[in-house]
Amino acid sequence: RARHAGPPDGGWGWMIVAGCFLVTICTRAVTRCISIFFVEFQAYFGQDYARTAWIHSIVDCATMLCAPLGSLISNHVSCQVGIMLGGLLASTGLILSSFATSLEHLYLSLGVLTGLGFALCYSPAIAMVGKYFNKKKALAYGIAMSGSGIGTFILAPVVQLLIEQFSWRGALLILGGFVLNLCVCGALMRPIALKEDRKTAPEFLEQDYVPEAQKRDLKRMSICPSLIKVWSHECLCYCSWKEYDFLLMPGFMVLAVSVLFMAYGCSPLFVYLVPYALSVGVSHHQAAFLMSILGVIDIIGNITFGWLTDRRCLKKHRHFCYLFAVGMDGLCCLFLPVLQKFPLLVPFSFTFGYFDGAYVTLIPVVTADVVGTSSLSSALGVVYFLHAIPYLVSPPVAGWLVDTTGSYTASFLLSGFSMIFSSTLLCFASLAKKIKRTHLRSLTNDTGTKQHIWTNGAIAYSVTAELDQKDVEFLAADTNSYSNR
Repeated sequence: RARHAGPPDGGWGWMIVAGCFLVTICTRAVTRCISIFFVEFQAYFGQDYARTAWIHSIVDCATMLCAPLGSLISNHVSCQVGIMLGGLLASTGLILSSFATSLEHLYLSLGVLTGLGFALCYSPAIAMVGKYFNKKKALAYGIAMSGSGIGTFILAPVVQLLIEQFSWRGALLILGGFVLNLCVCGALMRPIALKEDRKTAPEFLEQDYVPEAQKRDLKRMSICPSLIKVWSHECLCYCSWKEYDFLLMPGFMVLAVSVLFMAYGCSPLFVYLVPYALSVGVSHHQAAFLMSILGVIDIIGNITFGWLTDRRCLKKHRHFCYLFAVGMDGLCCLFLPVLQKFPLLVPFSFTFGYFDGAYVTLIPVVTADVVGTSSLSSALGVVYFLHAIPYLVSPPVAGWLVDTTGSYTASFLLSGFSMIFSSTLLCFASLAKKIKRTHLRSLTNDTGTKQHIWTNGAIAYSVTAELDQKDVEFLAADTNSYSNR
């Protein structure tokens, strides 16, 4: 394992970016292309929108729900082992899906097994990019996450062609072989040790946590085996808590709530864009082409937003860039029901794809800004875990609305308002934080006075001129005596 004082911002890091790029193609792009199978599954098994939509929901839900498991294996075993294992599971799930005889079979093989494999690959690969980059972090993430858009652009027409040539069974079998490339991606993920990384449990506790008397006892390992057992348990519990202590940070709590609404809003669009286009008279090839446009513009959003937010003028405003991108995608969903011709759906794919790529790139960047690089892998696992329930629920709910109302309008409006609420929540939280910071700064600088708060709660003021130590001690003693009366 290579040791560095800080992220190298280059070197082997670009190979990590390439590996993450391939991981996003094999996971997120393949997941998006499952929506092309939607009409085929519905026609073959003779089921309604809501039941068929559960396939895509379970894939996305399993990918995000098991993201902390991917982070756990990456942190405690190896990132390489986790991604290779995930590649084998995902490939097995797709191959078994090609022999499906019912929707329930697809729920388990394509949904649970493939989703679990994707989960073991996705968050560890993204976290590795954050380990290798600091100054160019947003650009590196932009390139790495653009694999989702490039993969969608290439795979959407290819999958449609495979379905026409080999049926949906043959297409799933070929995708199963393609996803085995995740094992190659895992081999590229060389681990790196940074100075800011948390110390290992025994070293950390020996320095800061274990009392001196217990340290001496631990040296007598042959005499006190029971004490060693207790110490090891305390060591494990303490370090496990420190690994997830970011969960109590107010900034992370707000981000987590906003992610729930954002994930609910973005998922139905990828499931129902192709069926919606077909319902308004667009041909099968044109509908697949809409997904390709969305994918290629997604790439531009990934890279350009990553590059722009690395500039000095925008680096401090990444948070607002993220919420702006989420809000714009919400507005796109609100306008989609009135776009009922192919020439009108093309600009929609351009706009939605660009801002989707923008905020997807900034999710790990904003998370790193909130929790720090040392907790990034665990925090990303939690963030992607929070995507799970919305991804599971939103497509079936949207399908139920389509079955009930006979149109897609209610589904797309609900998605749009959900994303706009996510953006608005983050905006108000950021403004409240800024106002509070300004208020505290004004208190410390107001009327040229300094505020001294003593341990007993009494408050004393002194002029801005420097007080020597004797004056401070006298003032403290006088304040204490006054408060004791």
